[in-house]
Amino acid sequence: MVFFMPISAAVALMLTTTPTITPQRFDLRPESIERRQPYETGGHGAEPGDSARGFLFSVALPEGDYRVTLTLGGNQAGDTTVKAEARRLMLSHVVTRKGQIVERSFLVNVRTPALTPPPANAPGGSAVRIDARDAREYTWDEKLTLEFLGRPVVQSVRIEPVRVPTIFLAGDSTVTDQYAEPAASWGQMLPAMLDDKVVVANHAKSGATLKSFLTDLRFDKLLAGMKAGDWLFIQFGHNDQKSEWPQTYADAAVTYPAWLRAYIAEARRRGAQPVLVTSPERRNFDEAGRIKDTLGAYAAAVRQVAAEDHVPLIDLNADSRAIYEALGPDVAPTIFNDGGRDRTHHDNEGAWLLARAVAERIRTQVPTLAGHVTAPAFTPGRPQLETVSIVPSLIRSDQRPAGN
Repeated sequence: MVFFMPISAAVALMLTTTPTITPQRFDLRPESIERRQPYETGGHGAEPGDSARGFLFSVALPEGDYRVTLTLGGNQAGDTTVKAEARRLMLSHVVTRKGQIVERSFLVNVRTPALTPPPANAPGGSAVRIDARDAREYTWDEKLTLEFLGRPVVQSVRIEPVRVPTIFLAGDSTVTDQYAEPAASWGQMLPAMLDDKVVVANHAKSGATLKSFLTDLRFDKLLAGMKAGDWLFIQFGHNDQKSEWPQTYADAAVTYPAWLRAYIAEARRRGAQPVLVTSPERRNFDEAGRIKDTLGAYAAAVRQVAAEDHVPLIDLNADSRAIYEALGPDVAPTIFNDGGRDRTHHDNEGAWLLARAVAERIRTQVPTLAGHVTAPAFTPGRPQLETVSIVPSLIRSDQRPAGN
């Protein structure tokens, strides 16, 4: 029998020491009790939403990084896609023939809002400032949630703690783990393009700016888990440029570069490598079929800081423009959220293409990380949309029952 400590005790232990956790294995065959029993806090079991298209399974775990090893296949043919937490893509279309058994492994970051409280009379806080939507996601809670989609044929799952290099993502809505279909971001797709020796910890937040990421204590949370040998990907700009947001506006010429350098310095102080990412452009075409510039000053500032401070650069602004222009004004809307009515945020296919561009830039611009990229070569000017097939999530994250 597996013993699970209460949430409060688990959080307290996480804040004081690295938890010692025995690897756990669960039977996920359709007839098993473990797969069919409802999840209860502190235990393991199924989440609401089970259907012919798949199921969700959660295990209560202390905060940390975990290796998930799946045994897939069985008495019938399968086509299994796996997502973790808030729709992070881990495995896509693992096809198994009838009678075939395969094993697949990936890494997942699990976290809660808890922070080590500051000393008496010191500024700070004891938890990340999450909003009501965050609280209903499968991210800021006491468990690891796995989503099995498509035609999943699953035998078992094994979960064990690991200590591996981490890619931390700091950014806004174009990076964050979008909580509901059909919106998606490149940060959600990136784990599927890397091997199982590095983990992605996506701390990005919709609406975030360089300043709000600090005041919400998200940067504190990220830094609390950072260690030598990790990476910090920094992508802000969409909201920093909004002068109508006076408390978080950052001028592209002076303030914005200064804040970028503060993030860079914090990463380097901990022995981690900062990586700067230019913001993907909005989908606004001119009459000649070229993308209009709405973020140019901020993208230019990122490029300048990267050059002057010797920081690897992922120029997603340039790559996104190339992708949209290659698809053209008629097709490009099909890779955006809300049926193309949204000109900033992507759907699963668009997020996948941008993540492919990020993975390709990692391969060429971030030597210390390049060896972990498993995705094939990608040319933004030839996006080949017909090859993209991402299985949508089973349920919307904002439809989770209250208190679960």
